[in-house]
Amino acid sequence: MKHSLYISLAVAFLIGLASCSEVKDADEYDNWKERNLAYADSLSDLTAGRVIFTAAEADAMQLGTLYAIETMASTNKQNQYIYVKKLTNNKIGKRPYYTDSVKAYYYGTYINGTRFDGNFKGFSGIDKGMLDGNMNMPSQFNSPTEFEISGLIAGWKIALQYMREGERWMVYIPYQSGYGKDGNGVVLSYSLLCFDLILDEVIR
Repeated sequence: MKHSLYISLAVAFLIGLASCSEVKDADEYDNWKERNLAYADSLSDLTAGRVIFTAAEADAMQLGTLYAIETMASTNKQNQYIYVKKLTNNKIGKRPYYTDSVKAYYYGTYINGTRFDGNFKGFSGIDKGMLDGNMNMPSQFNSPTEFEISGLIAGWKIALQYMREGERWMVYIPYQSGYGKDGNGVVLSYSLLCFDLILDEVIR
């Protein structure tokens, strides 16, 4: 009798754990569109008018300070921005053109810190404040990925053309300059994308 009771309690406990897990998974992405829009609004507020328009202004960016860069992406005829924070400087590095390819290390996460893509483990969307660009570096087991700039999402296209070879930036891309309201099969719809991006090499 006691043996049967223990089995029943154990089964009930496991069912309870599974239910809690399902609720947690569901809650993690509840109100996803609204949460991502609110995150983008908070980034806009933090830039406080710091908008980058030229390469010279990109060179003058202070490490660890958030800036905005206007993009050509638009779904509602309003100006769209990505938000960037330079973590390391290299004022003598090459800057890529739209027609170039690049090799880059990148770590892509959602605003909740969940990874969706990347080739090393860097900073995520939940890492705030002053980030040390010499920490969480790629290891000897990581390799950069080669991309043609012209084939990338709008947010990457504009960020890379303001970066210099050897620089590391945090790049925050609202959905309008990312994968839009539909996502891409891997990335959820309406997702603001957070990238720890290292421009390793410009291929011209």
